[in-house]
Amino acid sequence: MKGFGMNRVRGMSWALLLVSSLAHAQTNDLPHFQEVLRLLRANLPGVTDDDLDRAAAQGLLDGFRPRVLLVTNPPAAPALPPLVSRTRVHDRAFGYVRLAEIAAGLPDRFTEAWDELCGTNRLKGLVLDLRFTTGDDYRAAAGVADRFLTNEQPLIRWGDESAQSTEKTNALELPLVVLVNHETAGAAEALAEALRTTRAGLVVGSRTAGRAYVFKEFELANGQRLLVASTPVQVGPDQALTEGVAPDIEVAVSAHDEKAWFADPFRGLSDSPALEGEPETGSTPSTNRLRPRLNEAELVRRQRDRAVSSSSEGLGAGPSAGPRSAEPAVRDPALARALDLLRALALVSRSRPS
Repeated sequence: MKGFGMNRVRGMSWALLLVSSLAHAQTNDLPHFQEVLRLLRANLPGVTDDDLDRAAAQGLLDGFRPRVLLVTNPPAAPALPPLVSRTRVHDRAFGYVRLAEIAAGLPDRFTEAWDELCGTNRLKGLVLDLRFTTGDDYRAAAGVADRFLTNEQPLIRWGDESAQSTEKTNALELPLVVLVNHETAGAAEALAEALRTTRAGLVVGSRTAGRAYVFKEFELANGQRLLVASTPVQVGPDQALTEGVAPDIEVAVSAHDEKAWFADPFRGLSDSPALEGEPETGSTPSTNRLRPRLNEAELVRRQRDRAVSSSSEGLGAGPSAGPRSAEPAVRDPALARALDLLRALALVSRSRPS
C-alpha cells in the first residue's frame, strides 16, 4: 500500500473510493475487504471507526444498487395519486395514456381512460407511457396487460404469487407502443416486458431501472429500513427481469432533456435544449431558426395529406372544405418515434387491398 501513499491521505476520499470499488468488483484481483479495512484503520489519519463504518455501508449500498435500497423516510400515509396522469389524442387517431403509478385500481382506471379517449375518436393505435412510472403492485400490472390479450397465458410471477391473462373477445387489439426509460421501475418494468413478451406491443426508449424484485424489508437500529431483493420477478413462462427491460428501439436522450420534454412534449427549440445535431437558437429571430428535420413522421404526414387531398378532389369537395388545422409538432424524441411507428402502421394497413 506504500505506492498509494496512504499515510499521507487526508479525509475520507480514498476510503470511499476503495470500499465502493470492492462492492462493485466483478473480478478476483482486489485485496480482501478486511485487509484493506485493517490498513486504513491503522494508517489513515483522522479517521474513526464510525467513519469507516459509514464509508463501508455507503460502498455496499452503492455497489449493490438497485438490489439493496435504504429507506430513510418513515412509511408515508396512504396517498391517492393519479394513477393515470395524462391522456391525449394525437392526429385524431392515436391515443396517449401516461401511467404515474402501478397500484391497486389501475386496471379499471386505465379502462376508463381508454373509453374516454374512444368516446369521440376512432383510434388506430396507442402509446402507453411508462417513463418515470413507479409502484410495486404486480397484480395491477398484469391486469393492465390483460386488457390487450385475447387468450389465456402466463403474465407475471412475483414470489409465491402469479397472474395470467384471461380469454376474452373485447381485448384492445390495436398497434401499441410502450415508452420506458431509466426511471421505469418495479411493476412498470414487468408491465412493459409482459406486453412485449406477449407480442402485444413494441417497447421504445432506454433500458429500465432493473428493480423488478420481491424485496425483504429489515428495520435497522437507527430506525431506517433496508430493502433487500430476495427474488426476481418473472414474466411469461420463466423469464426473470434481473437487469431491467431493454427496449426494442432505443432512443438516447439526456436525463435533463428527457424531463423537459416529458413535462411538455411540444417544447420548441427556443425554450428547450437542442436536439442532437441541432444548434442552440438562443435569441435568434424566429425567421432564422433551424427548421425541423424531415423525419418519418413528416413523410407520413405529407403522404397522408396528399391522400386526403386526392380523396376530397375525387368527391368534389366544395370550397368550404379547407385544410385541417395541424397540431404542434411533437419534440419529445421517444414520443415522436412512437407516433412515427403508429402512423406508418396505419398507412400500411390502409394501403393493403381489402
